[in-house]
Amino acid sequence: MQPSAPKPQRPCSHPGRAVLLLTGHRRRVVQLLSALLYNLNMPGFATGSIYRGVSKSICVPGLNCYSCPGAIAACPLGSLQSALGAADAKLPLYLVGTILAFGALFARTVCGWLCPFGLIQELLDKVPLPKLRKGRWSRRLSCGKYLVLILAVLLLPLSFGLFGPAPLPFFCAWLCPAGTLEAGIPLVASISGLQAIIGWQFVWKAAMLVGLVAIALFVYRPFCRFLCPLGALYSFFNRFALLRYYVDHSCCTQCGACVGTCKMDIREVSDRECIQCGACARHCEQGAIRFTLKGLLGTASTTGHVVRLGTKDASAADSHMTIANTSGHVADKNNEP
Repeated sequence: MQPSAPKPQRPCSHPGRAVLLLTGHRRRVVQLLSALLYNLNMPGFATGSIYRGVSKSICVPGLNCYSCPGAIAACPLGSLQSALGAADAKLPLYLVGTILAFGALFARTVCGWLCPFGLIQELLDKVPLPKLRKGRWSRRLSCGKYLVLILAVLLLPLSFGLFGPAPLPFFCAWLCPAGTLEAGIPLVASISGLQAIIGWQFVWKAAMLVGLVAIALFVYRPFCRFLCPLGALYSFFNRFALLRYYVDHSCCTQCGACVGTCKMDIREVSDRECIQCGACARHCEQGAIRFTLKGLLGTASTTGHVVRLGTKDASAADSHMTIANTSGHVADKNNEP
């Protein structure tokens, strides 16, 4: 007979289910509002024109294409690549400071709450089809976004800017599915002149978008997990960002439910793969996972820690995940309210 899990050191106040459900719905509302606020230039969709006002010099925290007809601000990745392309002329200090500020304040909370393309993938995940659960294969693929960040966002744009004939924002030009969905397709659809000059570059990006949409029907947020360089960039701030989830160890029983119920490839709460969506908090029986401003509650001995599971424990925690049946439903602990 195996020993039962250790009991909490002190009674913990667990938020009611109604509160947890409200938190889940609140995140969806924030996702929708951020997508709307990023793209307030509604007439641009009808005219096929790109907004070029003063606010276009400011970056939004999430992935939102500069060339989207509705966009009123710039994308941090596009701006970073453009700045690196002009690095021989000036240093992008303002842009670097902006990205550092977003990272220090939000980190991958941006991915879970403020990214329109992440919202689209989550909605696709709601389609009732069999789902492929995470595992060792997905953890390995999650390294791909760091390669995309290094090669497509940093090295290639910088190299073309310094040694090439012209700057090249490689990720935006060849890989970004959000740009294809938000800018490429609407502009081509509304401007007849563009339709006549569609080339294989557009066909390639459209094929990538279709492929990702198809994969997102079976795999949770595949672009975010495996390819998104913005998520890779923010992930380095995840452990010490001002807004993040943390674990109160005086309540935690080390049951591993947080890792097992998470659809991302996390090994612990608030590690680099965590998008701060709050699914772990909604499934924590002890109420040990909370979301707050780091260090402002006077409980530094507990708020700075995360649940850490070894490889063996993380694999065991995967047993909490189940493959969905053909109706699209999964075990209750795996579903977001």
